[in-house]
Amino acid sequence: MEFFGWVSAIALSYVAIHRILLLVIDGVRVKPIRTLVVFAVTLLAGSALAVLLVSVFGLQVDKGRGAERSISLSHPWCEVAIGLSFATAFGLAVWAGSKGLTWKDRKRYSELSRQIKLHLALVTGAAIFSVPFYWLVTTSLKPDERTNIFPPDIIPMMQRTVKVGEEEKKVYVTQFGDRTVRVAKLKELEGDKWEVRFLDRGNVTLVLPAASMRPDLYPVALWSNYRDALEFLPPEYRKGLVPLWNTIYVTALVIVGTVLSSSLVAFAFARLRWPGRDLLFVIMIATMMVPAAVTMLPVFLIYRALGWIDTLRPLWFGSLFGSGFNIFLLRQFFLTIPTDLEDAAKIDGCSYFRIYWNIMLPLIKPALAALTIFAFMGSWNNFMGPLIYISSPEKMTLAYALQLFQGAHGGEPAMMMAAATLVMLPVLVVFFFTQRYMIQGVTLTGLKG
Repeated sequence: MEFFGWVSAIALSYVAIHRILLLVIDGVRVKPIRTLVVFAVTLLAGSALAVLLVSVFGLQVDKGRGAERSISLSHPWCEVAIGLSFATAFGLAVWAGSKGLTWKDRKRYSELSRQIKLHLALVTGAAIFSVPFYWLVTTSLKPDERTNIFPPDIIPMMQRTVKVGEEEKKVYVTQFGDRTVRVAKLKELEGDKWEVRFLDRGNVTLVLPAASMRPDLYPVALWSNYRDALEFLPPEYRKGLVPLWNTIYVTALVIVGTVLSSSLVAFAFARLRWPGRDLLFVIMIATMMVPAAVTMLPVFLIYRALGWIDTLRPLWFGSLFGSGFNIFLLRQFFLTIPTDLEDAAKIDGCSYFRIYWNIMLPLIKPALAALTIFAFMGSWNNFMGPLIYISSPEKMTLAYALQLFQGAHGGEPAMMMAAATLVMLPVLVVFFFTQRYMIQGVTLTGLKG
């Protein structure tokens, strides 16, 4: 029943928020005088909803002097009163928004309602999908002893400690009589009991059940986890600078090689006429269905014959030959460009390469931007390549170095999450500033208008 209570409460919350936003936004736009009425109805509906939530789930409140008690408005008549008050408030909101509406008002309401529903869905989806990232960042700022508790801390917390003699002891909060007191744990005894010392009563010690203790926590942000993650790397990594440089070097070459090779081949397939073009294009598309595991061993043997094992060349050299998806993407963009531009350039004496470089490439910038982002993310997060070809620590990339770091410090979740955040941060920054180019590259054609 608790699950259905949560679902019902969330559904009612969304209905109330939708209606409140609809009335407020429309009132501010069209009828500012009625906005005060809308706010009054909003407060009434929100108060009724809050009381309804209290009646369903109960609320922990402080009774004074630290004692806690639970209030649950579970009496049947109380629930009926709360339901009636919420229904009345919501009915007033509907009446206030629909009284005296013309067909133009109803049309405006319908469009505004659609936009509010869309934005509520988008905000909800964004909040849900941001939970793993929020967990990653908050875990990287926690002490290790608070990373595996359930339920997890919403914000990073640390337990207070106090010095007793020459040792640091953890501080707990417990109920003693009618007072909430803070004690220091001295040692554990048999029967699930602890010997504790009161912090506000001098050296008074007492034996209390462990079940009555709860940690004395305070908010904290341990940025030192990031420093420790860099300091605990092997010395040859130079605090992560060596893997970072290797990754930047490989990623830059992969981007240049991918963009140039894929655009050249795509231009040849889209704008040039030559024997066997369509047959080779079909063969090229068919390569997209070949699993990477099938070509892994032959490619390794080729690079070993060239003497490139334990070098960075195998990580970027393959990008000089393009890939089926990238070529197909750029070819579709090239096909949307009118042939009149190409014919005019030929009349002016342009060669095919100059047509490709000066005319075609500027017209497919959205596709090139999307291809650059895909190449960057694929190369930055590439783990399989370094795993196969690299064995020297000074030639490791970030993805492989992170895996080795996990093997050495997997028992320290906070430090592990700090290292993962550092590796992921450049990808997030690039995606944040270039996401609109990636969306344009996938959805737009070669020309606007």
